[in-house]
Amino acid sequence: MRGMSAPARPSTFEQRLQAAHAALRAGRAQTAEQWLRALAAQAPDDLNSRWLLAVALLDQDRAAEGIALLEPVLQAAPDFAAARVDLARSYRSVGRPADARAQLRRVLERHPHHASAWMAYGDALVDLGQPADARTAFERARECDPERPRIEAATRALLADERKTAEELFRQVLQRDPGHAAALCGLAAVSLAADVPGDAERLLRHALRQSPHLPLAWRGLGPALLSLGRLEEAAAAARYLRDIEPENPQSWIATAAAAARLLRQEEALAAYERAAQLQPAEVRLRTSIGHVNKTLGRRAQSEAAYKAAIALDRYNAEAYWSLADLKNYSFSDAEIAAMEALLADERRPRAGDAQLHFALGKACEQRQQFGRAFEHYARGNALRRRDAPFDIEAFEQRAARIREFFSAEFFAAHAADGSASAAPIFVIGLPRSGSTLIEQILASHPQVEGTMELPNILNIVRDLNGPAPADAGYPARLAALPAGALAALGERYLAETAPLRQGRARFIDKLPNNFSHVGLIHAILPHATLVDARRHPLDCCLSLYRQHFAEGQSFSYDLGDLGRYYRSYLQTMAHWDAVLPGKVLHVQYERMVRDPETQIRRLLQHCGLPFEPACLSFHETRRAVRTASAEQVRQPIYSSSIGYWKHFAAELEPLRAALGDVLQSFRQCE
Repeated sequence: MRGMSAPARPSTFEQRLQAAHAALRAGRAQTAEQWLRALAAQAPDDLNSRWLLAVALLDQDRAAEGIALLEPVLQAAPDFAAARVDLARSYRSVGRPADARAQLRRVLERHPHHASAWMAYGDALVDLGQPADARTAFERARECDPERPRIEAATRALLADERKTAEELFRQVLQRDPGHAAALCGLAAVSLAADVPGDAERLLRHALRQSPHLPLAWRGLGPALLSLGRLEEAAAAARYLRDIEPENPQSWIATAAAAARLLRQEEALAAYERAAQLQPAEVRLRTSIGHVNKTLGRRAQSEAAYKAAIALDRYNAEAYWSLADLKNYSFSDAEIAAMEALLADERRPRAGDAQLHFALGKACEQRQQFGRAFEHYARGNALRRRDAPFDIEAFEQRAARIREFFSAEFFAAHAADGSASAAPIFVIGLPRSGSTLIEQILASHPQVEGTMELPNILNIVRDLNGPAPADAGYPARLAALPAGALAALGERYLAETAPLRQGRARFIDKLPNNFSHVGLIHAILPHATLVDARRHPLDCCLSLYRQHFAEGQSFSYDLGDLGRYYRSYLQTMAHWDAVLPGKVLHVQYERMVRDPETQIRRLLQHCGLPFEPACLSFHETRRAVRTASAEQVRQPIYSSSIGYWKHFAAELEPLRAALGDVLQSFRQCE
């Protein structure tokens, strides 16, 4: 009977080997190592267990130990392709890329469609300073990938914004091969599209464990790091991508994106222009060049770039809106006719319709055709609202939770917490309320660094929110933080924004929507300065309604939502005044325009800054400005925008109704 049971042992061994392999593919290298050592001791001549043990060691950065196992395996089985590929990977890891290349050539001579060998070959060629040949190898790896049809189907779905389908397809690949680099990169792209950059980074780092020089992974890593606010790391990733793919326009686009976020606008412009040289027919590069020139205050170059984009693609709605967003650009009759013709053209990409309506609204305003202008704004906003609906009730509930959590008692209990730095000056409020004007005034002071609309506070809020239900995330999660956590968050903010500073004592963070997070800002940075830019609600809300924002202001697409949002903003600011008296200085736009010196002196005093005459001539300050008000703050203060809402008085009745009694407190501003 015992002899009858003997054949079962190989099967048991095989099952244990498969379990160890599965653990290895799932990233559990230490567990796999333990199991594989036991199997190797049980069957010393089994080549598969010794091969997998070497891979487990390589995954733990112990390549030299792996090499000692793999070389005898390949002496016994010279055509063991998978083991030879992993030997090459191990040689690379210990600084022997030429030996790695030689091993991979042996594999590819016998197995010319071996995808993993081609990928490892690309890595070895990068190490040897042959990036052009490496690109060919990586492309061959893509072509030979047995999962290529599914990867390409998932990519098409992602490009069509069918994220759920794309995610399902990428996950199907990863179920069969958890280390499949292209699927990991694809799933990272899905995470980025869903605004979960932390997941994207984790997936991309896993992909780079499989292929350290894989361009596809590096192309995704830069944007993920940018979204996480790790700007210098993003710039380093872009430089690395440029080293391995210097002739790929995407490398220069990544460089430009990182440089722009780091306020290195000249570098960004040069990178976009280099990408345009490599890809002259790419219209988006022309608009990007226009945007950077606008940021730098180079009006003629900006206009020329937008018009070049239209010349390349007459359907380019973004370029038409970008011209309109120069504020005082005057559309010709021919340009207006061209935009109207586009809206009537059945072949047009419908995604640009909103931008065309906003641009035509501006053109009609220039001709004093206010009724027609409002019709275009209404149509453009309806399209934006359809694509990005806003839940005003959810926003109001969230604002109420924030006000309830950040009580006077909370601040009293945490009075000694937070960072000691007094460097940040936060300019908050609503967009289109004069926040860029305040920023430009302050940035004209020699002690103050002007930056941009920084996402760092919102990133902290996002991290505190996590996947928890609305009432269990931010701000409730702050109550469970350990001692020292608030100070750590303040130091994190300072570290993340450090690359944007050039050595001045103070710096500005001008993100208007941070008005919701004054409580968090004070908790983590109790010595920071806060300034609220405030404007008459009808002018402010109308200006929001007339502006085509790239993203993030979806509350502005409906007049009723705008009125309720403004009311909620006032409620929240009144709460901060009650629990943090004197913390926030309110600067009324209309008063700033009518008596700038008095208001500027008041602003500087609140910031603890000595008076500086340059702040009165702020429009002469040369700096990059990346907001919708970039053109206005390069001019002296003017009053023509005060009471502008009266041109649309009849159309704004829904806004008036939503604002209700709020308007009474702004009568002195009219």
